[in-house]
Amino acid sequence: MRPVPTILHLDMDAFFASAEQASKPSLRGKPVVVGGLGPRGVVATASYEARVFGVHSAMSTAQARRLCPNAAYLTPRFSLYRQVSEAVMELLRELSPLVEPLSLDEAFVDLEAGAAPPASAAAARETGERLRAAIRARTSLTGSVGLAGSKMLAKMASEQAKPDGLVVIEPGTERELLAPMPVRVLPGVGPATAEQLRRAGIGTVEEMAGAGEAELVRLLGKAHGTSLYALASGRDDRPVVAERDSKSVSVEDTFDVDLHDRTRVYGEVVRLAGRCVARLRAAGRSGRTVVLKVRRYDFSTLTRSETLRGPTDDLAVIREAAVRLLDGVDTTGGVRLLGVGVSGLADFTQEDLFAQAALEGTGPAAPAVRARTGPGGDADAEAGMRPDRPEEAPGESPAAAEPSPAGHERNAGDPREGAHRWHPGHDVRHAEYGAGWVQGSGLGRVTVRFEQPWSEPGRVRTFPADDPALEPAPPPPLVRPAGGTDPGPAGRPDPGRGTGRAPGPPGGQAPDPAIRPEPSRPGASSSPSGSSASSP
Repeated sequence: MRPVPTILHLDMDAFFASAEQASKPSLRGKPVVVGGLGPRGVVATASYEARVFGVHSAMSTAQARRLCPNAAYLTPRFSLYRQVSEAVMELLRELSPLVEPLSLDEAFVDLEAGAAPPASAAAARETGERLRAAIRARTSLTGSVGLAGSKMLAKMASEQAKPDGLVVIEPGTERELLAPMPVRVLPGVGPATAEQLRRAGIGTVEEMAGAGEAELVRLLGKAHGTSLYALASGRDDRPVVAERDSKSVSVEDTFDVDLHDRTRVYGEVVRLAGRCVARLRAAGRSGRTVVLKVRRYDFSTLTRSETLRGPTDDLAVIREAAVRLLDGVDTTGGVRLLGVGVSGLADFTQEDLFAQAALEGTGPAAPAVRARTGPGGDADAEAGMRPDRPEEAPGESPAAAEPSPAGHERNAGDPREGAHRWHPGHDVRHAEYGAGWVQGSGLGRVTVRFEQPWSEPGRVRTFPADDPALEPAPPPPLVRPAGGTDPGPAGRPDPGRGTGRAPGPPGGQAPDPAIRPEPSRPGASSSPSGSSASSP
């Protein structure tokens, strides 16, 4: 163990939801839930205001709506989250070159590898406080920091610090701290291991350490028992690793309605294979084993795999392997989830002439795919697109992520929705009223709240969904740019920008968020309908 707590763990507080609240003044201090909004959507993050009602990550959105019906339910904006994450990781790399990102909002840092490593616990605390202040200044968000002599304890410290705090675990106090905790707090102790230990009369970390290494080896096996005994004794020598080598690349979709049409199922597998290959190539990798995942109507999940002759990133090879795997799966009752992945990754490819011929449509593989998926299947796979979502970006999952980089998608359903389908929470710009975000849409209309991160809560207006003056926009920065004003529509300053006021109607009338336009006014009514950021 280190004599100074130089392992730092940062965990941003309710990251997705906090970013949405920072971006939308009208949502600050209110319950916000970010995730999939469909019938089978899952909560990605809930704000602390929503957690009071029992809403938490990985809960179904339907259950979250029952617990907290008045929350704002938003689709994720991963482009914004990635921008904020990059800014935070840049601040961490200023402290040390050894930064181990665990996700967009979480990372370990080895301060000992930095230019000026802390010489004491007090110095480490000062470093953590400076980091928290820098994150708030750069992003306007908060993060919780834990400092300890090991990764396990640093993570525990950051959990104790939540929200928006800092906890330092002094070296030498590890066993005293861990003793009363349940065994589940230790990395590597899941439900099955915890149950096995419970049957042996071991429920706390102190009891685990007291049982001895030999007893844990007898119960759990040599590798698992030895490592857990070390952790229970407060010893964790795992280093901070700056780069992690991915073991697989995969994509999957959960469908709002079970798929029964076999041709449609094949088409989805072909599309997923295209998206998987796009991610594989973007990472500069190839793979040897193709994996197909199918979750059926009764929640039974089947996994099938096929190992190729050598690693490849060839679309035709991976697509054909996925289709062959699906041939052996019975989907008669319906399919609720499909996934395609590649494992056994390598940094090189083994060319396959038969695959190249299939890709060009001259080999035996291409007709086989077209026979299962119908016309256009090859093109959809190459683009990684769904037939009903022709603008879906390759590599993005519409079931769990943003539908497209622009925050909208072409609508192939209700003709009243016009050319686009607008998703709650996504950014737009109106030629007259400037920047805002979609509060709700449906029945041929879209409701927009016009506000910026640095403005007062903005006014709500409703437009036809196909209004040519309304277009998707990139997310605004969370911190006001230098200069105080930003270009509005056609390069003009937006009304209210730089003055602390929200955009208002022409003619100089002061905007009032509580006042809404008359519903009968053509092209600009105020009552949202259909999909909405907040429940009716």
